[in-house]
Amino acid sequence: MIENASIRERVTEDHDNGPLRAAVYARTSSKSGGFGYSLDAQTQRGIERCESLGWTVAFVYRDEAESGKDTDRPMFQQMLDMVENRAFDVIVFWKLDRFSRSLMHAVQLESELRECDVYLYSVTEQIDTTTATGRFNFRNIASAAEFERDMIKQRTRIGLQGLAEEHRWPNSNPPIGYDLTSDNRLKINKEEAQLVIEIFESYVEKRSMPSVASDLNHRNILTADGGDWTPSAVGEILRNEIYLGKYELGEVSDHVSEYQIVDDNLFKDVTRIRLRFQNGRSSRKAMPESRKEAAIHGMKAQYSSYLNP
Repeated sequence: MIENASIRERVTEDHDNGPLRAAVYARTSSKSGGFGYSLDAQTQRGIERCESLGWTVAFVYRDEAESGKDTDRPMFQQMLDMVENRAFDVIVFWKLDRFSRSLMHAVQLESELRECDVYLYSVTEQIDTTTATGRFNFRNIASAAEFERDMIKQRTRIGLQGLAEEHRWPNSNPPIGYDLTSDNRLKINKEEAQLVIEIFESYVEKRSMPSVASDLNHRNILTADGGDWTPSAVGEILRNEIYLGKYELGEVSDHVSEYQIVDDNLFKDVTRIRLRFQNGRSSRKAMPESRKEAAIHGMKAQYSSYLNP
């Protein structure tokens, strides 16, 4: 329990017009809330802490089964609207991750709230921006978090560079046509590779991604994730230069011969067909005048029958 002297300092330091007015905020990410984190438990602990500090509970906001990754939560938004009206002085929550899942996001929010003279207080953590000391500590926590985030990014970049130099795949989901070895290199899956080649050859013949997708679905061939083929899924295959053996990751761009599935000429033919309509150029023949006139007469006939049923 916080000592009475600390309570008096907190109440009078920045707020000379009586006890601070508190908004208690509670959030769960699921209906059950988890052990010790139910909405009722969070709310009760928040109210009890306000009473012990001599603060007046002016509002209680509760978001059930809402993600904390952003501020797009119904009651959270209502609370922020009330901030602009200066309806309370401090937001009290059980734990920071109930308020925001990201410390850096919380820091940004705290800065915006402070402009409206609204502070943050955590029941279970050393987060209390109602005092100068608390704000100083919060800034230090934020700085440490930002430093750690930068270090993680740096380690990630170094790790990716190491993967790239060894031509290893950066995740556990290889493109269709490949399996992963124990050291995360790609290994051609002969059965899937044959399907990839068939998709390329089929596109050269049909010159249509929807037609290729329809044919694959008609043959009951599933995508890598077990779904139906779509034109965009076919397009992803046709554009992926890994099938040429071109490996790119970070700053590394190499040709890895053991990764190549599709012949260079076949890939070029597919690319030429895919891009045939760019810049207004089309390989389609112009419609003969006789067909144009017949089409126009047909449209007029349909239009007339619509107006004169």
